[in-house]
Amino acid sequence: MERKKQKPLLPPEAIQSIQVLGAGCKNCHMLLESVQTAVRRLELSVEVEYITDMQRIASFNIMRMPALAVNGKVVSMGRVLSFSEAEKRIRRAVQ
Repeated sequence: MERKKQKPLLPPEAIQSIQVLGAGCKNCHMLLESVQTAVRRLELSVEVEYITDMQRIASFNIMRMPALAVNGKVVSMGRVLSFSEAEKRIRRAVQ
């Protein structure tokens, strides 16, 4: 029996960039790991950028870290998301 090739979970062009913004603390690294897991589960071919440069972080106008941005738009700040929460935020950002 031949299996059908599964469609990607999100259109490949929907996600141009994903950034995790943080100072390098434990919580920031935990968010980075969750987001990387979510990206793998969503079968996205985008690389997760980890930004620790405070000038670049300031350009996102966030009040608390760690933060998650999808396509340059902040979708979470001040929370360590589980991979399933990160997956939901990424999906919502492109719908």
